[in-house]
Amino acid sequence: MVVRIAGINIPNDKRVEVALTYIYGVGPKFAKDILKEANIDPAVRVKDLKESEVNNLRDIIEKKYITEGDLRREVASNIKRLKEIGSRKGICHTKHLPVRGQRTKTNSRAVRGNKRTTMGSGKSKAGSQKT
Repeated sequence: MVVRIAGINIPNDKRVEVALTYIYGVGPKFAKDILKEANIDPAVRVKDLKESEVNNLRDIIEKKYITEGDLRREVASNIKRLKEIGSRKGICHTKHLPVRGQRTKTNSRAVRGNKRTTMGSGKSKAGSQKT
């Protein structure tokens, strides 16, 4: 039985508490809150859930939480708004720099990508060319 919540296939062999975090917008805290509201033990595996429990989870997530496509759209529109008004955060998003005030001289590889170029790294050695 494949459990599908908010358009995502939930893994069967994982605990429900962990499996719910596969949904974009549901982290560990929201997963615990959802399970507490649905009266489901967090240690139960997804494959052991009853159909009524799955439907209850689906209803709670879809009615009370913004997840998946809607949340991605909302985040993208927030970033677009920051870019349009010309805020510092918007400019950093545009230039692909860290947004939350981190230093950029070193240690900003996560945003800028792992482009570690050193002087002469692209050059080939003069004596090593093949003819």
